[in-house]
Amino acid sequence: MAKSGKSDDSKEDFKIICRNKRASFDYELIDRLECGIALCGTEVKSLRDGIASLEDSYAKIEGHEVWLIGAEIPEYAMGNRLNHKPKRPRKLLLHRREIASFAAKATQKGFTLVPVRMYFKGGLAKVEIAVARGKQAHDKRETQKQRDADKAIRQAMMRRR
Repeated sequence: MAKSGKSDDSKEDFKIICRNKRASFDYELIDRLECGIALCGTEVKSLRDGIASLEDSYAKIEGHEVWLIGAEIPEYAMGNRLNHKPKRPRKLLLHRREIASFAAKATQKGFTLVPVRMYFKGGLAKVEIAVARGKQAHDKRETQKQRDADKAIRQAMMRRR
């Protein structure tokens, strides 16, 4: 029988490089979007080693482009004089309609664009960004209480089995 256009492997191969663990703690993540990232050669080699940091980074919309600011990709050890700057701004690759819809959400008062994770998908470097609203201290306490309650419920269910 003839095969359809899709292969049997519906799962995409992900290799997570780094995560921004503080993002879900400090922000309420409203909407997420996967986007490509424009990198130079030594940055890709450094990312393949699994070394990067999204701490204190954010995305910024300038004109009709989205930039990743503050993400650190350390210099490649074998990179010699052609190495990159570790904290340089990097352009995020999105379609115009995606930028327009995200810009509308992100420019509202109290919202920002936060990178959540960086990963390789099918050999290409991707960044997942989210439109987020900052949490107040009482919101963070409420989230922690909810996590503790969920953990207690899971433990009680495990004990009953």
